[in-house]
Amino acid sequence: MSKIKIPHTLVLMFIMMMVALVLTWVLPTGSFERVAEEGRTVVVPGSFELQPEAPTLSPLRLLTAIPEALAQAQDVIFFVFLIGGVLGIIRHTGALDAVIGKLLEKFGSRMGLLIFGGMFIFGVFSSVIGMAAEYVVFVALLVGLCRAIKLDAMVAMGILVVGYGVGYGLSLTNPFTVIIAQAIAEVQPGSGNWLRLVLLVPIFAVGFHHVYSYARKVKADPNNSLLADLPTGDVQQDPDAYPKMTRTHIAVISAFVVALATLVFGIRAYGWYLTELSALFIGLGIATVFIGRISFDEAAQKFIDGAAQLTATALLVGFARSIALIMEDGQVLDTVIYYLSMPVEAMGAYFGAVGMLLIQSFLNLFIPSGSGQAFVTMPIMVPIADTAGIGRQVAVLAFQMGDGFMNMIVPTNPVLMGILGLAGIPYDRWFRFMAPLMLKLLVVCALALMFAVFVGY
Repeated sequence: MSKIKIPHTLVLMFIMMMVALVLTWVLPTGSFERVAEEGRTVVVPGSFELQPEAPTLSPLRLLTAIPEALAQAQDVIFFVFLIGGVLGIIRHTGALDAVIGKLLEKFGSRMGLLIFGGMFIFGVFSSVIGMAAEYVVFVALLVGLCRAIKLDAMVAMGILVVGYGVGYGLSLTNPFTVIIAQAIAEVQPGSGNWLRLVLLVPIFAVGFHHVYSYARKVKADPNNSLLADLPTGDVQQDPDAYPKMTRTHIAVISAFVVALATLVFGIRAYGWYLTELSALFIGLGIATVFIGRISFDEAAQKFIDGAAQLTATALLVGFARSIALIMEDGQVLDTVIYYLSMPVEAMGAYFGAVGMLLIQSFLNLFIPSGSGQAFVTMPIMVPIADTAGIGRQVAVLAFQMGDGFMNMIVPTNPVLMGILGLAGIPYDRWFRFMAPLMLKLLVVCALALMFAVFVGY
């Protein structure tokens, strides 16, 4: 039996755009009333109304939506380009290769510790301060390190993405998801962490087991790699071929660490986002030029080369935004949310909580932004939870899980697509790697939500 072939990601995006356009023709149009509260736009519960006179979108909207979406997603797109360019300069100094060589001395024979430690660190920072896009700077380092110990890029991205996905899905103080969702649900921000901490253990274990089991298979036989047939899928560097650490390398890495520390401080203290982070990495690139004594012309070329490698990724970010844009223009996105939420009230508390998880997971295809999904769905889910006898903390937890875990696999998540683009992993291979894990996580999360209802969380 031949394997089912998933289309190229760009083709998949365009198919989803066409489906979104068809939905605007067949679904009744409608919208919720939205109000501004403390600087954010929130949906008014129970305010959904049909809009019979909404305009019918032309098929030409498929074409015009793409440049509009690229313009709307410009902050993410240019962040990806700038990161790629700066990494191109840093790679040219040889500092990343020297770090990989040093790490091999420490972890070369301790694969389990490398996977566990990496996932744990990424998970902690995502859980506490909501880091995700900032991790793209670690892609090249992780891929090189894993290949050097006879693993593939899939293991490297499993460490990164599954690590931060678990952190997001059970976040303790993430200001972009749980704090916003709890504020909308009118529960104490930061409350209810005891259950999230309890759930972190089994869910992290499920994620670690998935990545580690795959890594063991690849380690035993490189042909087991999902990337084995790709030009770069079986690239393995001789550990002795990595350069020795020099003072210049140490200085470049020190500048990199300072930039990361500044990034964490800026996010925490001043609410920095992509514009400030982009500026920070531009500064890092300029500092690297002087530290590495690279000529300006050479640095410019390496910057362009690094950014050029992410052209496809940048285009995918725009296509991903096009899907939601079409549904918003056709005024059916709110319709989809409204009709999905209706059955939850009739399911009862236990199955209603699971229904909320499934709804949040599905809506993540169209609203991959955690804060955006919170603003749109939580005002609807909270009154439904009240009438169904579901605690508001349970509604928040269902949102967290649906948003955080599904962002590890949905192709409309620009951060994920940027990371996969940097690692050279086609989306169809990533889907095959992640699909079994997502099924396991959904089962565990469903049981966890039913337990939360049972204990009156």
